[in-house]
Amino acid sequence: MQNLIKNKATICIVNYKTLLFTTLCLRSIRKFTEYPYEVIVIDNDSQDDSLEYLKSLNWIKLIERPPEPDKPMGGYNHAASLDLGLKNCTTEYFVTLHSDTFIRKNNWLGDLISYFQNDENIACVGSGKIEIKPEWQMLLKKITDFRTLRRKLLHKPDPIGKFRYYNRTICCLYRTEILRKENLSFRMDYINGLTVGKKLYFELVDRGYKTVELPSALMGMYVYHVGHGTQVINSKLYSIRKKTIRKGKRIASKITTSSLCQQIYSDNTLDL
Repeated sequence: MQNLIKNKATICIVNYKTLLFTTLCLRSIRKFTEYPYEVIVIDNDSQDDSLEYLKSLNWIKLIERPPEPDKPMGGYNHAASLDLGLKNCTTEYFVTLHSDTFIRKNNWLGDLISYFQNDENIACVGSGKIEIKPEWQMLLKKITDFRTLRRKLLHKPDPIGKFRYYNRTICCLYRTEILRKENLSFRMDYINGLTVGKKLYFELVDRGYKTVELPSALMGMYVYHVGHGTQVINSKLYSIRKKTIRKGKRIASKITTSSLCQQIYSDNTLDL
């Protein structure tokens, strides 16, 4: 097995036609990251100005992933790209970060890595959905989740773990050695509709590895997340509900027009 560089992380970002988001994401990494790191960006055949932007950066490793015409768009391509990033990872930690996720706190990476506590059996540190809502709204949403309540009352089985918790790849940290030793993939069980990295997380837990599940509010102190950002920007290319598009655009506007994001976006020196 490849000797991995200790005390260093590889941050993997997947890009598909999201120039604004990808620019903010990468510049925020440059601004707020103190822990030793490198960045791999996988481009999914964007063929637009976002790809040209990535080609102009000499501090990232850009991999242009060719299209697979016989495979579905969206989740499959994203997962396949993360697998490609993992294959090219040479560091102790592998970090997945969505292109619509922006760092907002100094030493975010060092803080999150500290949750591994030097315990080699901890395989993953992450959180669930990252909401920019008040805590009372999130609690109300949980209380009024009638579909989950109905399933529990009727004792309906959950054979593939559809309703099971998992650390999402929005911003998630993994021990590279464990993922490779266990031969895990971010594409696992996409046929059954499991989202990117979900089955991988289940396998880590079921095989006896420890994971750290951070509260979403805590993860939200380190990063902003637009949610469905790629689909919202490129809504004509995806089958996505109008309600989701409207919500995504509202969140994107709120985050990208914030003083912090405007400051980051206007600082071209972060590209150097």
